[in-house]
Amino acid sequence: MRRVLVAIPACIIVLLGFLVFRTILFQAPDSMQTEAVSPASIDSAAAGDRLSRAIQLRTVSLQEAPPPAGEMFRLHALIARSFPLVHASLRRETINGYSLLYTWQGRNAELDPVLLMGHLDVVPVGLEEWTQPGFSGAIADGYIWGRGALDDKSQVFGILEAVESLLREGFVPERTVYLAFGHDEELNGTEGAGVIAERFRQSGTRFALVTDEGMIIADGIVPGVAKPVALIGIAQKGEGSLRLSVSGETGHSSMPPPNTTVGILSRAIVQIEENPMPATLDGPIGMMFERVGPAMPFGQRLVFANRWLFDPVILSQLEAKPQTNASVRTTLAATMFQGSLKDNQLPYRATAVVNFRVHPRDNIDAVREHVRESINDERIQVEVLPGAREPSSVTDPEGAAYRVVEKSVREVFPDVLVAPALFIAISDTRHFADLSDNIIRFHPLWLRSEDTARIHGVNERISVENYLNYIRYYRRLLENLPALDG
Repeated sequence: MRRVLVAIPACIIVLLGFLVFRTILFQAPDSMQTEAVSPASIDSAAAGDRLSRAIQLRTVSLQEAPPPAGEMFRLHALIARSFPLVHASLRRETINGYSLLYTWQGRNAELDPVLLMGHLDVVPVGLEEWTQPGFSGAIADGYIWGRGALDDKSQVFGILEAVESLLREGFVPERTVYLAFGHDEELNGTEGAGVIAERFRQSGTRFALVTDEGMIIADGIVPGVAKPVALIGIAQKGEGSLRLSVSGETGHSSMPPPNTTVGILSRAIVQIEENPMPATLDGPIGMMFERVGPAMPFGQRLVFANRWLFDPVILSQLEAKPQTNASVRTTLAATMFQGSLKDNQLPYRATAVVNFRVHPRDNIDAVREHVRESINDERIQVEVLPGAREPSSVTDPEGAAYRVVEKSVREVFPDVLVAPALFIAISDTRHFADLSDNIIRFHPLWLRSEDTARIHGVNERISVENYLNYIRYYRRLLENLPALDG
């Protein structure tokens, strides 16, 4: 027994030494060394005015209705006036009435093209009080205000500003570049980006790189990391909904059975909520920690340097908050419930809808089976509603496409960390999943935690400085495309 008591402290000391040693060696894998480039000269007043004018156009997608045709055509005309070289030098096509597709012919037609995406529609402003009116496009206090400043007219106009400035300098890309701006992303993009994607599918086109909105430059958002982090979305969750239904007795509520259909279905919903799908640190979230972990304080760095021991602790912390829980598992949320149409009538049929967002390690069939097993009630039917989509594949963070994006970020934002990440929302890239092995969901919005609620929320705005760097980023991305060939 004495030997055991002596051995235990010795083992603890050895373990601690091993943990500290691994922490000292913990470094981001193959972090590229990139020099900042001299910022391109941009007429900030003119660029800001062009974005402001775009924001003033109310290209609003409602729940079941695309943007008004008149507003969309006015936006098309504004783009043509604002970017005359783009209009004269690139082939412009209007797709399905309202979406825009530009073709910038490259020098080498043998190379797979590149696709830069964005969307022209926005969500409604609502009735909340704004500091600046929601469609004013006001330029005040160093910001450009209004719906679309973040999502997503700044991206569309940032790309066009970059292309216009490169055309002015006589730049010609080595490979063909397409610009695709859908008109109904806020309605799932089926009539805009979906139609554009089908066109490329029919022609057999594959892309060396596809980029669209997605993750951001997160300032003070990544726990334990003081420096801003450019989170490069290398994968996107799948999504869809399950309908749960149960039928039973109907009649007057004064003579109820032991369990009504609503009661049976309610118990099933509780079972689903109490039995979430397994969490994991595999995939993009683990890759992110490999790169940002070395920048954390020593105590946290020790944890992430020794994930073989601390993964359960890390997972428990991430699962505790909805924002981070969504990054480590497939989530299920009951969102709709329907029973009887009258308060004193027993519901013959009760239905519920559960929305799911599928982690890249899972699939829709696995979600359905998990729900069935959690409910464990043969009376309840479980069906996948139309429109569900599998999660995307994962773009290789060591591949040339990711490296081109990372290099471009570092050249324009030299003081930020760069790390791969999982995009938990949905972008129009869903329609291009089979057209490229290299899809990146990132736009260089520099946001603090308090700013994230501005997306689809009140007081949406982008700083003028961020917007100018937005343009510079897309310039560098276009200039760096030759590196896609290795």
